[in-house]
Amino acid sequence: MKVLEKRVLRGPSIHSPRPCFYAVLDLEDLDDRPSSSFPGFVDKLVKLLPGLNEHRCSTGRRGGFVERLYEGTYPAHITEHILIELQCMAGTDVGFGKARKVKGRDRQYTIVTSYKIEKVVTEALPLAVKIVETLARGEDLDITDDLENLRYWAERHALGPSTLAIVEAAERRGIPTFRVTEDASLFQLGWGKFQKRIQATMTSNTSHVAVGLASDKELTKTLLAEAGLPVPRGEVVRTAEAAVTAARRLRGPVALKPFDGNQGKGVSLNLTDPDQIRAAYDLAATFRRSVLVEEFIEGQDYRVLVVGDDVIAVAKRMPAHVVGDGVHSVTDLVATENKNPARGVGHLKPMTKIKLDESARQVLERQSLTFDSVPAADQLVVLKENANLSTGGSAEDVTETIHPDNVAACVGAAQKIGLDVAGIDVVCKDISIPLKDQRGALIEVNAAPGIRMHQHPAKGKPHDVGAAIVKSLFPAKALSRIPSVTITGTNGKTTTTLLIGHCIQNTGTVTGITTTEGIYVNGRLIQTGDCTGYWSARTVLTSPDVEAAVLETARGGMFKRGLAFDYSDVGVVLNIHDDHLGQHGAETLEDLAKVKSLVVRHAKKAVVLNAEDPLVVEMREEKAEETEVIFFALDPANPVLEKHLDGGGRAVYLRRNMIMLAEGDHRLPLIEVERIPFTLKGRARFNVQNSLAAVAALVAMGYPHAQIVAGLSTFTSSVDQNPGRMNLFRVRDFHVMLDYAHNAESYRHVIETSRQLNHKRLIGVITAPGDRYDEKLKEIGRIVGRGFDELIIRQMTDLRGRPRGEAPELIMAGVKESGFAMDKAQLILDEPEAIAKAIEMGREGDLIVIGCSDTADMIKDVMRHAEILIPSAE
Repeated sequence: MKVLEKRVLRGPSIHSPRPCFYAVLDLEDLDDRPSSSFPGFVDKLVKLLPGLNEHRCSTGRRGGFVERLYEGTYPAHITEHILIELQCMAGTDVGFGKARKVKGRDRQYTIVTSYKIEKVVTEALPLAVKIVETLARGEDLDITDDLENLRYWAERHALGPSTLAIVEAAERRGIPTFRVTEDASLFQLGWGKFQKRIQATMTSNTSHVAVGLASDKELTKTLLAEAGLPVPRGEVVRTAEAAVTAARRLRGPVALKPFDGNQGKGVSLNLTDPDQIRAAYDLAATFRRSVLVEEFIEGQDYRVLVVGDDVIAVAKRMPAHVVGDGVHSVTDLVATENKNPARGVGHLKPMTKIKLDESARQVLERQSLTFDSVPAADQLVVLKENANLSTGGSAEDVTETIHPDNVAACVGAAQKIGLDVAGIDVVCKDISIPLKDQRGALIEVNAAPGIRMHQHPAKGKPHDVGAAIVKSLFPAKALSRIPSVTITGTNGKTTTTLLIGHCIQNTGTVTGITTTEGIYVNGRLIQTGDCTGYWSARTVLTSPDVEAAVLETARGGMFKRGLAFDYSDVGVVLNIHDDHLGQHGAETLEDLAKVKSLVVRHAKKAVVLNAEDPLVVEMREEKAEETEVIFFALDPANPVLEKHLDGGGRAVYLRRNMIMLAEGDHRLPLIEVERIPFTLKGRARFNVQNSLAAVAALVAMGYPHAQIVAGLSTFTSSVDQNPGRMNLFRVRDFHVMLDYAHNAESYRHVIETSRQLNHKRLIGVITAPGDRYDEKLKEIGRIVGRGFDELIIRQMTDLRGRPRGEAPELIMAGVKESGFAMDKAQLILDEPEAIAKAIEMGREGDLIVIGCSDTADMIKDVMRHAEILIPSAE
């Protein structure tokens, strides 16, 4: 069995509306071999992965998959379930999966599963394959080390509980989220100019200065005392003897802690003996040489969580401890407690496993105990001085009991330090009594406080602190999404995208645009190349200055990574033509339509559909129930459009060269196509059609008619505004047109438009991508053979998998089949040479059309040979 292809689909795709993992397997000699045909296979597999007993499969009941195994199911299906189970065993619970035969390809299957951590699922796939192959051979397998590897990656990349709580709260509110990197819990919430960032509980609103103040425990106390808040007395020391001297001055029990420590590391409490103080200093100094010695405040340990001006939750914290039974040692008791399913490594579970380290040894020593001691029955054995969850402590929610004076003190402390989110450590006998009445004190103010204890307390009511933090970033009516429109189809995507972007940019809105030619932000080209996929859309949506997004969304990007968004406001589908067939499993026009309909399924406000394309019309069944359909058509008598209007719907169509807006019986003329420059006074009918789609999208987005007209009337076929699309130049006494025509339909449109322009000979410099079917390349040859007077067939720079010269030869074969006079056809593979020859051939009144133009490089080639180069829209 061999893995042919694997991809992580980070957004909605044709396989799942949620992120998923996709792989193609060649089953090789395991093809058509059911699990029942391998002796002992099922028993060994279930013993190796006992969690498979919980898989339901198609039966819908527990154990359903194992039943299928005994009945006989196939290797791809088995691999899918193993991949799911391995992720679960690594600590990332997933459940969705499916396996399907690849149409027309023997032995090949696709498997799709959900995932939570990319590194875990990509590491688990080869292990899943190895398990199937090894057990099919009747051999035993030990996967202990493999599982340890998966768990390592799961722990390294898993979101901490604080980050997870905030992200989940944002998603419940419909706020889009992006994980900035897999290695860090840095997230973006919201799009464009509305975005905020969080890392754990630090947010875009968290002051760097405030974080620094909170890290300086002595300065924090000084500021809190200045604000009239109760804090313990203390001083900073740098030697053990200085710590003993400071303790004498404080005249009572003391606490020692690292000067700028966190998570309770290196903290020792209630010390009076000089030797204990020296040992405590040595422990604290392992984290930071500067150590804070302060008076010990007797009482309960509370954590008060402040967000903005409010106390959101209060927890009473208990330090890590066990209770003796008179039989087992401290070490045994801790081992038993660590088996509690609520405890885990790091922050993955509500509580953390207890470590028996040096600090625990010192705490036990003060209780006259060691790790090997056997505590009496019911004896409480404290293992840590601090009550932090990160050191094994537990928490009880007491939010409803805090006294209003203490609420004010904690909020005041957070505001004095300047933190938007703060964890205030309070020690007092009872949080329901004012601190001033019981000698309580504020011990610390923590930046980036953990919220696990509030979200998942061991006892008491949980509080959704994540939601409170999200609310502080995005109040009830605050926007988190910028207006967005996505455009797909076979032809016209880039032009329509740039036109819509131009109209929006023309209103003074900072617009981010992704196209086949590059990424534009506020009219500036920031990246060149084919930018129509996941990462390009993400670039726009994460740009902090962008106020609107216009995203060309091509089939390749949807296949490879999925969409970069959960939904856009408006989705536009222009047309479906037979291009890119045979790629990524798309063998038919219906397959292409299925992929491109993804834009329809993930549009919320409206979908704009071509009423003259049956496959596009069918996509209206894919939209969400509340999403509006707006049709566009060149023909005002189109039956789909007429029926839609009869039902009260909205549409955009052409009547006597006037673009019309319609809703039910109401009609409104918008603009004559002659006033839209890039339509070449209406001669470029496909650009007229693109204009209709753009108008429909802009209307759906709510732009005023006057602004739409202003944008349409200033959009040209210039290199600056629409590079490589009907760019018309005057060279000496003839014209040259650059166009991206690269498939049969687009060449038909270019020829139709060119024939309407004033010219003598029509000369074509023609090519097409090599990854098209042979017959499609020949069809292009037949079309250009019937449309041009003279031809030069060239080679694309990117061979797309074919030997050099093969694609041009196929196009030339089509030219010959068209009956073209072959003495007027030349095969010149080199692109610059082909262009030079065409310009050399040009005579007065000729029009040279250079198809499949690579834009910038092509323009440079033309300019190099031109004596006079004047942009022209004539």
